[in-house]
Amino acid sequence: MSDPRMTSSIFTRGAVDLSALRSTPPANPRPTTPAQAGPPTGLPGGPAGGAVTVIDVTEATFQSEVLERSLSTPVVVDFWAEWCEPCKQLSPVLERLAVEGGGAWVLAKVDVDANPRIAQMFRVQGIPMVYAVVGGQPVDAFSGVVPEAQLRQWLQAVLKAGGVAVAEPEDPRLDEADDALMSGDLEAAERAYRKILAESPADAAAEAGLAQVGLARRVAGADPQAALTVAAQAPDDVAAQLLAADIEVLSGMAEQAYARLVGLVRRTAGEDREKVRQHLVSLFTIAGPDDPAVASARRALASALF
Repeated sequence: MSDPRMTSSIFTRGAVDLSALRSTPPANPRPTTPAQAGPPTGLPGGPAGGAVTVIDVTEATFQSEVLERSLSTPVVVDFWAEWCEPCKQLSPVLERLAVEGGGAWVLAKVDVDANPRIAQMFRVQGIPMVYAVVGGQPVDAFSGVVPEAQLRQWLQAVLKAGGVAVAEPEDPRLDEADDALMSGDLEAAERAYRKILAESPADAAAEAGLAQVGLARRVAGADPQAALTVAAQAPDDVAAQLLAADIEVLSGMAEQAYARLVGLVRRTAGEDREKVRQHLVSLFTIAGPDDPAVASARRALASALF
């Protein structure tokens, strides 16, 4: 699961003992922020308006509002306090995203000063601290304030863990970067993709876009037929083979390009071999890891290297 601030070794499923809180009597739900009318505009998958989205939770209501509710709907627990300035940055964003979700997940707010026992059970050492509870158990957590883009990715993973069908939301940042790439403004496209990666380092779409920028720059001004002819006449000319592979990718012949460079890896050594390997990996990035041709070529590359 995506985790903005904590590594998986710090937090593992079942590490928090909530048994002491299960004996508290249930109480009626007390929503503090009703869902807005109309379809959700953020994380998809929730019911239409009227669903509970944000609730204040106390020790007396924890069992019903968090543990029992999480059996059917993912619950995100926000530990906060009135004196906590970073909480005032994070909590409003969480509340807005919960309303956008339309009931796909519920935000449970816990005032640590009023409910120290809950905070102790969750081993909260600093705030803001946010836990995801699914199926009656915490499944992930992070601390501190994180960018909204990362927060949305984390919530997507929480929904998936809760069995909610999640459609990938449109990202206006990617739309802007893609538009720049398609219009030929490579400088603007590169800046936009790098900005996304600075905020979301694992964004595969931005990585692919940045690799496409590099590809567009390498083939600029090249005569495709002439480049392929030169490559055919000079099979060990690294520069000619790399350009030919780029042209093949742009021509829809990616598998041929991969095979060309895997063969070149087998015939080269030292710096030339590493240059070819890195170039091939950049072409893999454009297609994405789920492309069957990439998976096959990666196996061939591994065989050529080792």
